[in-house]
Amino acid sequence: MNTPQATPWRDGWFLPARHVPSPNHGPRPSGTAIDLAVVHSVSLPPGQYGGPEIEQLFTNQLDWQAHPYFQQIEGLEVSAHFLIRRDGEVVQFVSVHDRAWHAGRSSWQGRDNCNDYSIGIELEGLEHHAFEPAQYAALSDLLSALAHQWPALTHVAGHEHVAPGRKEDPGSAFDWTGLQQRLAWPDTAFPDGVLRTA
Repeated sequence: MNTPQATPWRDGWFLPARHVPSPNHGPRPSGTAIDLAVVHSVSLPPGQYGGPEIEQLFTNQLDWQAHPYFQQIEGLEVSAHFLIRRDGEVVQFVSVHDRAWHAGRSSWQGRDNCNDYSIGIELEGLEHHAFEPAQYAALSDLLSALAHQWPALTHVAGHEHVAPGRKEDPGSAFDWTGLQQRLAWPDTAFPDGVLRTA
């Protein structure tokens, strides 16, 4: 007799992740189905990896004077549900039940305000630069776990696809085809034109 696996979720928090709660979130509109994951890339300062600055930004603790770039984003209050570090570590900032502040002005398949119905997943990286195999493995596992818990989640797109002309992440180096192969999701789950055909 098979023993059911313990759920990896509690109150919208992914138990295998490291939890760093962010104050930057709000309620989702009542009755909203979560049906989209939005993949982003982030590094602070741009192109530098491994430091505490991303977590500090998402928790409103970043020292705006610590680097010249930070003064360009001073006062920004943002968050994502998840961050995947270069080594594949998953960090969670906002419960999936809540609305993280990750997509900004955005639209997907004719619906505006993607934050209302999406999950925001940041990959530590820079637009158009390669991501690490450990990040793809962690992203695939996380998306599978999300879709198992929230079956309406049947689409994944980049920030560039929900905010075209305004955002470019995760960028041209992101391996959408490899992600599809890992997930075994249909072509319709992905933005038009991102999958490479043999």
